[in-house]
Formats: sequence, C-alpha cells, structure tokens
Amino acid sequence: MVARPYTQADLDALCAWDTPTICNALELVVPARRGHGFTVRTFDCAHPSMPPICGPARVGTIRAQFPSGRTKEADRASRIGWYEYVANTDMPTVVVLQDLDDVPGTGAFWGEVNTNVHKGLKALGCVTNGSIRDLDMVAPGFQLLGIINPSHAYVHVVDWGRPVTVHGMQVVHDEVVHADRHGAVTIPADAVKALPAAIDLLSRKEAVILEMAKRPDFDIGKLREALAKSDDIH
Repeated sequence: MVARPYTQADLDALCAWDTPTICNALELVVPARRGHGFTVRTFDCAHPSMPPICGPARVGTIRAQFPSGRTKEADRASRIGWYEYVANTDMPTVVVLQDLDDVPGTGAFWGEVNTNVHKGLKALGCVTNGSIRDLDMVAPGFQLLGIINPSHAYVHVVDWGRPVTVHGMQVVHDEVVHADRHGAVTIPADAVKALPAAIDLLSRKEAVILEMAKRPDFDIGKLREALAKSDDIH
C-alpha cells in the first residue's frame, strides 16, 4: 500500500464534524479548493441520522439502462474484478460509483446484497449518482447516498480505478472522501491533519457572532461589534 500523510485516527477524528463543516475548514486550509471538490446536487440518503463517513476512495463506473453485451462469464469476471479492487485496502474506504447511463439511476447496484458484501470488504458506504434500494435491508452502519429506485434493471460494472465524477465531484483512486446526509467532499491528503485546528478556529470565530445574535438586544450595531470581534480571533 502507498504511504499516506495521515492515519486512520486522523480520518476517524474528521467524522466528529459534518460535511459542511469540513467544507468550511477546507476553504481556510486549501483556499484554491473553495469552488470545487464537493457534490453540487441533492442525494437521497439511506441513513440521514448516521454519523459522517471518511476514508480513501474506491472508484468505479456502472451502467444499467441496457444489457452489457458481454457473456454471463464476462459480466461475472467484471464484478469479481471490482470486488477484488475494493478489497485491496489497508483501511476502511468510501466507494464512489458513477452511473454512466443517459438516465442515471435506471438500475440499482446498491441494495441488501451489495451493501453487505462491500461492508465485509471494509467499505463504509457509497456516494453515487446511480440508484439505491432495499433501504430496510441495507447493511447496518453502511451509508448510501444516491437515487432511490426499485429495480436493478441491467446493472453491470463497467470499469474501476479510473477518475469518476458524481454530482460535480471528481474523485480519483485513494483520494480521501468525507460524506454525510448533506453530500460529499474530497480532502487533499496533505490537508487532513490540518483540518481540526482550522475547525477549532472557525468555531471560535462563529461563536462570537452566534452568541451576539441570540441576545434579546441584538441589532445591526451589535452585529458590527460581533463581526469585528470575530475578525480579531486568530
């Protein structure tokens, strides 16, 4: 496995904050990332109350609108190849699966079987523009962000290991992904360890404004005062 500039403990620590908070911190730590690197469309979330997930990405593509045109044996080999790719990891991962169909979400790759299989292969969940189903039978603790639809149609694995784009978020193999009910964001490897300190700073700056805003005598003058105090926190 490739050496990483972060540990599992570092990724676990980031799960204490929701994905919008991670996005805020990235604006401070990696200012050039402010306008990209996150999903920009709404997902259906299988477990809205579940804590965030965070891990290196396993990326792949699927189609479901039409049959693959391959033999049954070739389809099975492709599916096994995907599973072998997902299983090749030294820490829990986040799957990012792009549906290439003209109508993404025609058929669901994710349901009772695949959530349990992938959980067994150390995946924490999946972010996809494709379909999810079997919501009452999803593997416990496995998060799904996708489109809710009932059928798997002709779903089949196309490729894996190459860059994918899901709802505007481009992801490459092993890139750190943080996700919750709000969506997902990629985190540069070198930024992982810097995020907790950035979140602490932003929280302290916001606390001054929030405290003032909740006062019964709050007005525009108090807002100016709070903004000035917030600017002085470093």
